Amino acid sequence: MEMIVSLLPIILMFVIFYFLLIRPQQKRQKQVKQMQADLQKGDQIVTIGGFHAKVHALDEETVVLQPGDGPKLTYDRSAISKVINEQIDQSDQTQ
Repeated sequence: MEMIVSLLPIILMFVIFYFLLIRPQQKRQKQVKQMQADLQKGDQIVTIGGFHAKVHALDEETVVLQPGDGPKLTYDRSAISKVINEQIDQSDQTQ
């Protein structure tokens, strides 16, 4: 019984770490993977390096991006950090 009582703080600490750190990080990773899987041609995106561009073509692992009238660049899907279509569409509707 004493052994269980002495291990209880360590077990409690692991449970707290799981709910405060590990679980939210897993949820964020799942959302990012879903966003990357849902990319469509014409989406306005931002890469993890801060590059803003429009999706020109898609493949299973890569995305061809075109910034305005510039050259087409190929990136991995994992390099896409966010899609900014929704933000642009909402601001257009309010004006």
